[in-house]
Amino acid sequence: MDPVAIVLLLTALVVVFLVASTVRIVPQARRYNVERFGRYRRTLQPGLNFVMPVADRINTKLDVREQVYSSQPKPVITEDNLVVNIDTVLYYQVTDPRSAAYEVADYLQAIDQLTVTTLRNVIGSMDLEGTLTSRERINAQLRTVLDEATGKWGIRVNRVEIKAIDPPQTIKEAMEKQMRAERDKRAAILHAEGERQAKILTAEGTKQKDILEAQGTQQAMILRADGEAKAVERVFQAVHRNNADPKILAYKYLETLPHLANSDNNTFWVIPGELTEAVRTVTTAFGDHSAMGLPTPPQPEEATIVNAAQRSGGGRAPTPGADSAPPLDAVTAVDEATKQAAAAVNDAKAEAEAARTPTVPRRAKTSDD
Repeated sequence: MDPVAIVLLLTALVVVFLVASTVRIVPQARRYNVERFGRYRRTLQPGLNFVMPVADRINTKLDVREQVYSSQPKPVITEDNLVVNIDTVLYYQVTDPRSAAYEVADYLQAIDQLTVTTLRNVIGSMDLEGTLTSRERINAQLRTVLDEATGKWGIRVNRVEIKAIDPPQTIKEAMEKQMRAERDKRAAILHAEGERQAKILTAEGTKQKDILEAQGTQQAMILRADGEAKAVERVFQAVHRNNADPKILAYKYLETLPHLANSDNNTFWVIPGELTEAVRTVTTAFGDHSAMGLPTPPQPEEATIVNAAQRSGGGRAPTPGADSAPPLDAVTAVDEATKQAAAAVNDAKAEAEAARTPTVPRRAKTSDD
């Protein structure tokens, strides 16, 4: 082989090697630390870079994008001496490639150990319940401590999150029982409140019902009393307007007496003293036929009084036209009707008392008594 060709080939190889050793292409979001003869020289930025062949060497290649680091669950003791396993997630970013490469040997391990110690310090001053309910507080304290410690390492901690807090199994069962008891308690309280409200509403409804019924009864009694008052007033005005004489009033007075005795609620009935006066008025109205020696014909009004007394008291009236009964004048007929009316009242009283006390029967009085 021609020596000249060999020399040219070796020269070309040397040139290619020198060019390859001199040119460095750095990708985006990457940083390369360059050492010259074992000493830090500079940090290559993204793009085309030139270094001194043989003298310069790429020591570390770092990614300056935000990274996510999930640590393994770490046992931590709380203030009430319970062991809980806490799993954290760390979001960090390399801000200074030189410090990240030369200030700490392994920044990930350093951050992990710093997180564990900080968690033990923070959670060691809190009980289990506070640990479970104070995640934001723990995250804030972790971020503050890690940011201060990792600043000189060229690392910026953007966010620290507690991914899981796992208490022991016995504590989980106790917490479940406690929560179940709390839920049962709230359910019982709500049920009792519902029953209380229902009873209150029922009582209010009953009260309103009684009030309305009482008001309705009151209004009905007032209206009934007003109606009776107007009726009495109208009858009184009609009597005075028609100028009724004492004869008619006395007759109506006697006609009303049997109706008073027929009431089921009357157990005691007093015959007023004006009864004799009313009888005399009726007698005067019909006239005295016996004084003239003539038989007294039965008057319609007297027959009506006698029949009413017979129907009320069950007495027997004298049979008109009988041979054994002498003719009665007007006074005698009215007196007999009065006696029969009184007997009817006594019979009605006896029947009412017998209805009230059926065990002690009473004999009804007749007109013979």
